[in-house]
Amino acid sequence: MALLTVSEFQDLSDPVVLDVRWSLAGGSGTADYAAGRLPGAVFVDFDGEICGPPGDGGRHPLPDPAVLEATLRRVGVDDDSTVVVYDAGDMMSASRTWWTLKWAGLVNVHVLDGGYAAAVEAGLGGDVTPVQAAEGTMTVRPGILPVLDAEGAFAAANEGVLYDVRTPARFRGDDGVIDPVAGHVPGAVNLPGEEVLCPDGVGFQPVERLAEIFAGVPAIGAGLYCGSGVTAARTALAATVAGLATPAVYIGSWSEWIRDESRPVATGDDGVD
Repeated sequence: MALLTVSEFQDLSDPVVLDVRWSLAGGSGTADYAAGRLPGAVFVDFDGEICGPPGDGGRHPLPDPAVLEATLRRVGVDDDSTVVVYDAGDMMSASRTWWTLKWAGLVNVHVLDGGYAAAVEAGLGGDVTPVQAAEGTMTVRPGILPVLDAEGAFAAANEGVLYDVRTPARFRGDDGVIDPVAGHVPGAVNLPGEEVLCPDGVGFQPVERLAEIFAGVPAIGAGLYCGSGVTAARTALAATVAGLATPAVYIGSWSEWIRDESRPVATGDDGVD
């Protein structure tokens, strides 16, 4: 199972637990981790270890495989480890970490539904016991999950099967605060990523509701993108939980697309459901 409830998590035997709390505004949640975490959880820096440095590949490009491998070994991950990742509850950094670890060849990787917020509500969390992870032996084998580059994303958009999971305002180009150029890839279809979350924004909708959302989306597996490949990875996880093949993700997403001024930009409601 890609997604675990708190009770399912508690039933696991000796998982490697990774705290990847992070926010776009505040960055990696080292202070949150220091204040309290799940018992045995090891902190992993989302910006610095799960993603590569920002640049031509966008704000959150893929990590260097050697760097990722060193990180996973540092926190005690072996090739056959059962790994559980969690974030604050919005499923953003945990989903992208799940996606990255699956891309890297790890088989048994899961996300805690509702993240730390759900764990605290269930009476877990608040642990401050120092954690010393044994050195792991994980070998990163990148390329397991499908990845789109800009050319592949444009081809999918031309076929009407590239889905932009940012908010409608960002898709239309009304909101250019995060990126210096506003708009979307011409031909892309807007599929707001917040739809997969519970109304309070914590954790995923029930599986039945996720299945309903994706039932009306033709060829969802062809490609997803967002601002920097984080919300797209969350939508990819939601589709996987709904029983679909994990969609391809344009990891560079909009923040990479606009790096090349020759790439076309569309604005307005064309492609908004």
